[in-house]
Amino acid sequence: MSKIIIGRYIPSDSIIHRMDPRGKIIATFLFIFVIFLANNWQSYLIVTFFTLLSIYFTKLKVKMFWDGVKPLLGLILFTSLLQLFFAPSGKIYWQWWIFSISTMGTVNAIYIFLRFSLIILISTVMTLTTMPLEIAAAFEWIMSPLKIFKVPVAEISLIMSIALRFVPTLFDQTVKIMNAQRARGADFSSGNLIQRIKAIVPLLVPLFINSLEVAIDLATAMESRGYRSSEGRTRYRTLAWSKYDLYNLGFFMTLTILLMVFRRY
Repeated sequence: MSKIIIGRYIPSDSIIHRMDPRGKIIATFLFIFVIFLANNWQSYLIVTFFTLLSIYFTKLKVKMFWDGVKPLLGLILFTSLLQLFFAPSGKIYWQWWIFSISTMGTVNAIYIFLRFSLIILISTVMTLTTMPLEIAAAFEWIMSPLKIFKVPVAEISLIMSIALRFVPTLFDQTVKIMNAQRARGADFSSGNLIQRIKAIVPLLVPLFINSLEVAIDLATAMESRGYRSSEGRTRYRTLAWSKYDLYNLGFFMTLTILLMVFRRY
């Protein structure tokens, strides 16, 4: 759990680190959208190449991105197996009761595995290269049109920034509690699934209490410093577009054009 990288920022001097967080978030959502245009091996090869190129430009270790995929690997495999065994189409290679393996089922399983893996990888590129406060500020800018409908965009942005900031802290605290309970004889790794779930239940109570204490301390600290509302507040770091965001736009436009060219209708 201590290796989970959700909400963690790894500083580096790369092109992607210097990009505006608004452009990175928009590019991430657009990547998730255009990846559904891929429907053959050529287009998936192009998307995979662009994803690996993005990882290379971060100048970070590949293992960090593997740590981002690993927690969700079971869910990805489960979804792929559903397509493999329950989507009979084309030539049937094997069949038993309601299960079958066919040509299109195998191809769809591979495509879905690649699609989910690439989405997680590109999202990890965004989170590892962008500070949580910058992500929250970028979301506030993106959601700013909602102010017309009286949506409290500033407060939502504050909630997001606090959540992103304390996700790694929560994981670290979970590891400390687990180690403390292991030292007192607790066992989280043996037994069947039901026994493991029962072993985790005593972990939730101190973790929940600790989270409440952190929230109360944070609220007290904010009130003592005169915090009232996020609306109209100035920022120490202002967001600004740069030439690196033009590279980001060109990178994405090239990907979209190539997918449209190689897409099989």
